[in-house]
Amino acid sequence: MLSLHRQSATCLIVLLLLALVLPPEAVHQQGIRSGKGRSPMLGLPPVPMPVGNPMSAQARELGKLLFFDKRLSKDNTIACASCHMPDKAFSDGRVVAVGIGGRKGSRNVPSILNAGYNLSQFWDGRAKTLEEQALGPITNPLEMGARLEVVIARLAAIQEYRDRFKAAFGGSVSARNIAKAIANFERSLVSGASAFDRHSHAFELDALSEQARLGLEIFHHRGRCAFCHIGPTFTDNAFHNLGVGMDDKDPDLGRFVVTGRKRDRGAFKTPSLRNVSLTAPYMHDGSLRSLEEVVDFYDKGGIKNETQDARIFPRQFSKEEKEALLAFLRSLTGEYPRILPPKLPR
Repeated sequence: MLSLHRQSATCLIVLLLLALVLPPEAVHQQGIRSGKGRSPMLGLPPVPMPVGNPMSAQARELGKLLFFDKRLSKDNTIACASCHMPDKAFSDGRVVAVGIGGRKGSRNVPSILNAGYNLSQFWDGRAKTLEEQALGPITNPLEMGARLEVVIARLAAIQEYRDRFKAAFGGSVSARNIAKAIANFERSLVSGASAFDRHSHAFELDALSEQARLGLEIFHHRGRCAFCHIGPTFTDNAFHNLGVGMDDKDPDLGRFVVTGRKRDRGAFKTPSLRNVSLTAPYMHDGSLRSLEEVVDFYDKGGIKNETQDARIFPRQFSKEEKEALLAFLRSLTGEYPRILPPKLPR
């Protein structure tokens, strides 16, 4: 129990320090509410905002419209929200992404809740910012498959969109402003106020069950899960080779494709564990169907390969320890904004 109090105190200190160094405009996030009325900011610092794209109501609302608009795809059948579904914690529940014409990608769709805290985007980190990431799916032939000039012409032909772009950015419809608007909206999708947060940050000591508290202890100590799943969003924002898919005939090499460094072969970004119980299946390839399978995978030490991270090794958990870890992971399910599909401009 003493270690739990130390952990809570450490989190509070980190949050206070972050609040001091982040720009003042970031505090807008404190006003976001979930469907149940509790602020999902509990347990999280303000979302960092880039200098060139400060949060504004006009940009956020425009981004929301674009996020749901299928006209951003080649054949008007796929929107950002087709894969990042609000009712599935902004993931899609599929093994891998499915784009226009039923085309399948090779990677699982990550939730975009709390994506504003990420230091890079995509499983391989090839995009540094949400603005850079936003245009990728629009032009990816396996996802939305569109040409930006066609999308821009479609939007610019609609008076309401022209007015909204001018109000949000003082300019016309452009690729840069489309990216800024979508990124602005995505930064508003914050999720905290989980049972863990209420226990650790609101001092509701009974918010975590005894089993979940044991799981928290295992997570930080014997399980050493916090080697990588650390901080307010439970990720180190780094890349690690767990061995997932490395026994395939033609494995996805992940971060290596971006950097060309041998040590990055098979390495993928550490995902946040917030809302992890809502976002099955798991891993970059969606190969693990349940949290139970994830815990078993780590318990066995992943899949051995030449560049596997040294922090992946057999844990040999007991049945009770596994159940406690699962209880803790489920305690990370939090509140987040309930977004309904908007009425789109015509």
